Amino acid sequence: MTNTNPWLISPEHSEQNRPSPAPQKRPDNRGATSPQPGIPVPDQAHQLPRRTTAVQATLWWLGAHGGAGETTLAALTPDTLAADHAWPVPATPDTTHRVVLVGRSNYTGLVAVQRAATEWAANTLDNGVQLAGIVLIADAPGRQPKALKDLEQVIAGGVPRAWHLPWVDAWRHRPAASTERLPKEFRSLFTELSLTPPSASRPN
Repeated sequence: MTNTNPWLISPEHSEQNRPSPAPQKRPDNRGATSPQPGIPVPDQAHQLPRRTTAVQATLWWLGAHGGAGETTLAALTPDTLAADHAWPVPATPDTTHRVVLVGRSNYTGLVAVQRAATEWAANTLDNGVQLAGIVLIADAPGRQPKALKDLEQVIAGGVPRAWHLPWVDAWRHRPAASTERLPKEFRSLFTELSLTPPSASRPN
């Protein structure tokens, strides 16, 4: 029996011993809550950089790839910050930075999030970094293809929480604004993370 978390094993590792696990239905958006023994560390080329910082934030949004949406989420939530695609390692001891990984729901985005989540699962990060979960933002309007939806569920099973946010067509033409009315999925995300939502996003 192995302690390896099958949800976050990369294809090259999983094929050595057994097939990749089939997606399973989970009761909610919760998965593994802490790093686990036996998780293979991603290649250095696939790891996100680390940046030591003394800056404090209620939460850090960490985009796993360019265009993930970290700056958009930071703009919508006061007292949170975009991590600029690097793990925000606290500069002072006994300090914890709460981090949410962000990525798009296309294949490239999902793989980038999976690799970053595997860094956390393999316990490669400083104790001062706490992964709260992942946010996957729709990369296009309409329904997500089944293959990508299945991959998303596999990744979600290996992290504490997972949220899927819808496509917002208006943001193709202008930046997101904290004063605008947001879809319910955004409001739920902010509530579950104990973030103060913008006043315009609150239900009437």
